[in-house]
Amino acid sequence: MKIEPICKPQSAVWEPAVQQKAFRQLMNAFAFPGSLETLLPEVQERENNLLRLILATLTDGAVTVADPHHLIDDQDWAKLETNKEAPEKARFIVARGDTAPIFSPALGSLECPEMGATVILNVAYIGRGEALVMRGPGIQSEKVIACSGLTPAWLNKRSEWNGAFPLGVDMILFDTARVIAIPRTTRIKIKEGQSWDM
Repeated sequence: MKIEPICKPQSAVWEPAVQQKAFRQLMNAFAFPGSLETLLPEVQERENNLLRLILATLTDGAVTVADPHHLIDDQDWAKLETNKEAPEKARFIVARGDTAPIFSPALGSLECPEMGATVILNVAYIGRGEALVMRGPGIQSEKVIACSGLTPAWLNKRSEWNGAFPLGVDMILFDTARVIAIPRTTRIKIKEGQSWDM
């Protein structure tokens, strides 16, 4: 007969020290757009849920989160203690990268451009697939990163949303273990006809 533990151990992603380490890595990703960050592999090995770690690190009860594709499970919603909101009003939006957006996120205002949404996209694989070419602050010359599971519709909409800088959205792309950040200052295009393994 298998004996179940009375209390399951607390997930490491809810520990402040873990979130602080992940926060530093995410800020480094934003400082160097397109740079590949493997968030706390020792934690991921046990948790196997990178989205949970990203949200636990970036959100709290003072911000709003939209989940139009239902990627956040009920237990995580309860732990996050954040507020659900429609994608048009949320500060953070979690979505599938292979599904075209059918909403217009908050872009901030000239007085408060930081109120533009951060879009967190789940893609199939970072490091293999379509080649994306990035240019802008934090990038020397250009950065090429391969990504699969990201419909070009996201990049087209991103270009539209960021057309009146400093208004716009920032993006985080993640797969099972890695993230890249794409701030609104980064110009990005698909390298035509190129598929890369990195």
